[in-house]
Amino acid sequence: MKTTKLTPRLSWLLVCVPAAAVVAYGFPELQTPLFVLAALAILPLAGMLGEATEHVAEHTSQGIGGLLNATFGNAAELIIALMALRLGLHDVVKASLTGSIIGNILLVMGASFFAGGIKYRAQNFNPTAARAQATMLTLAAIGLIVPALFHYMSGAQPDAVKREGGLSLEISIVLILTYGASLLFSLVTHKQLFAGEGVGAEDREKPQGWSLKRALLTLAGSTVMVAWMSELLVGSVEHAAASFGMSSVFIGVIVVAVIGNAAEHSTAVLTARKNKMDLSFGIAIGSSIQIALFVAPAIVFASYAIGPRPMNLVFTPIEVVAVGLAVLIMEQISSDGESNWLEGVQLLSVYIIFALVFYFIPS
Repeated sequence: MKTTKLTPRLSWLLVCVPAAAVVAYGFPELQTPLFVLAALAILPLAGMLGEATEHVAEHTSQGIGGLLNATFGNAAELIIALMALRLGLHDVVKASLTGSIIGNILLVMGASFFAGGIKYRAQNFNPTAARAQATMLTLAAIGLIVPALFHYMSGAQPDAVKREGGLSLEISIVLILTYGASLLFSLVTHKQLFAGEGVGAEDREKPQGWSLKRALLTLAGSTVMVAWMSELLVGSVEHAAASFGMSSVFIGVIVVAVIGNAAEHSTAVLTARKNKMDLSFGIAIGSSIQIALFVAPAIVFASYAIGPRPMNLVFTPIEVVAVGLAVLIMEQISSDGESNWLEGVQLLSVYIIFALVFYFIPS
């Protein structure tokens, strides 16, 4: 689950919201500046959305609060993906999903291990909970890899596309049911495994004093604003990619994914610096699980209603390889329940390698 807090350093970026609106409606030919402004505007708005979710959760039971955090934790990524889906930019949608998964595993967890490791010689987290989450993430990776294998094995058969759509829909049902089971496991039947040190109410550093009405209004308002900025962002993504000399896949995997996950990136690193590795690990890996088991299937379902055509779960070979290898190295590093700064460097190195590969993919 995510825990976010809008800091003064992030708040000043809210000026990008009106700036993006001025460019969008006053100077529509300036697509690249619009992309940059919309991207910067989403950062504080995503932080506000996460903070509002935390305050809503304070007025509920622990189980409902956890469900709210799980549901709204990846709201920014989901909204961006839905806006791209509405425009039929399936490659960007899939790339953002891939980027969120590998970004949380490699970038967020790597930065957390490194930041905590340079302060503490070694840091520990619950290995049983880590293995449970790693297994869940492996299952998620299988669900995303199998449709691609089916696609490349079926070749150019006339009914292959129809079969791929049906297979993706059915796998999406399995994934989202598994996501529900994982919530039941982590929030009800085995919640003690995920209540590591530093995850109590006193350690979450939630600012107090918000009424439920204020929290809900902030949640609604920030969601609307994120949706607006996301629409401007995805509408200018192709022009920006061409202007920067980047492929749309790189924009989705690296740029859009980092923007959507920025708030939780900082939270995971800060909690690692405070030696709260159970919480830091849960933010990084839990978010990847949410993307793969909840967001991806939800987008497939939504594509039948709002997209110009249904979206399947057929990812490119490099995306499949990136997800598979990211899960593999995560399992190897986290299996002992201990982390250090070198393991952080190793994860970050793998992320940089993938970023370079995606950058040099032809447009």
